[in-house]
Amino acid sequence: MAITKERKNELITQYSEWVSRSKALVLTQYVGMTMKDIDNLRVKVRDNGGEFHIIKNTLAKLAFEQAGLTAPEGQFEGSTAIVFAYTDAPAIAKTVMEFAKTSEFLKVKGGFLEKQTLTPEGVKMLAELPPLPVVRAQLLGTLLAPASKLVRTLAEPGRMIAAVIKAHAEPEAAPA
Repeated sequence: MAITKERKNELITQYSEWVSRSKALVLTQYVGMTMKDIDNLRVKVRDNGGEFHIIKNTLAKLAFEQAGLTAPEGQFEGSTAIVFAYTDAPAIAKTVMEFAKTSEFLKVKGGFLEKQTLTPEGVKMLAELPPLPVVRAQLLGTLLAPASKLVRTLAEPGRMIAAVIKAHAEPEAAPA
């Protein structure tokens, strides 16, 4: 059954909004995947703050153009499913890459990080980045390191004086 022009325009607008809202996109080919596999991938992606949608190539091209992105040649050929990363781009890329390792049918075509085009190798590199909470913890540790070192340095003379006073206050061990 053919889609009406109005419905196509609604879909293009929806897809364009998803593209604009996403921090990253992963374009995949899914030929041969069962619905059970697709649903499993959707659940894993959703758990990491993203969505997995199968999209018609012509509508996807128009939505990308409307969102200001230009997909490289060959990205919208064959079957296409797009993974939208709304919160944590590395976690979504890692989820897709891990699923692609276990599925012979899911192939990564490429993607986008913000407005930057990614090759399949670029998506793999994005997947190797640590998740957002880990990056935040590392950054916080880096920022707090000088402050904690300063506190230790300032406290050291007081600790040394206290150790000397304690040593003089304790009775010396009597020789037996």
